Amino acid sequence: MKKINLGRVLLGGLIAGVVLNIGEFLLNEVVLGDDMRADIARLGLPQPGGDFIAKAVVATFVLGIVITFLYAAIRTQFGQGVKTAIYAGLIAWFFVTVYTGVIYGSLGLFSMKPLMIGGVWGMVEYSLGAIAGAWLYKEAKT
Repeated sequence: MKKINLGRVLLGGLIAGVVLNIGEFLLNEVVLGDDMRADIARLGLPQPGGDFIAKAVVATFVLGIVITFLYAAIRTQFGQGVKTAIYAGLIAWFFVTVYTGVIYGSLGLFSMKPLMIGGVWGMVEYSLGAIAGAWLYKEAKT
């Protein structure tokens, strides 16, 4: 059994993080910006500022690294390539987007439109991020 190449996980994960951060910016500012601001105002919360954005960007880079690590871990079962990367991306998508979407939706924190659009968007975004991370991943030499 080959060892996971943590250096390549980090490198691929950072690239995946770039893809995910671009996707999150487009989703939350361009596609759903007005809806998100309206939901935040409806809840009486302050609009997210620079501190929140910095934390979200860092967390999204960490997510890219985790997705790439997941790809490296499951490729021994499913083989290397795009299909396995998509599996890794969809596993992460389920745990991040579907789980939190059900919780937020059940509590009425956000309206259904952003949750539904974000859910579909995330399937594509996470898959593309995982493919980007997997593209740079190579197993460690034993």
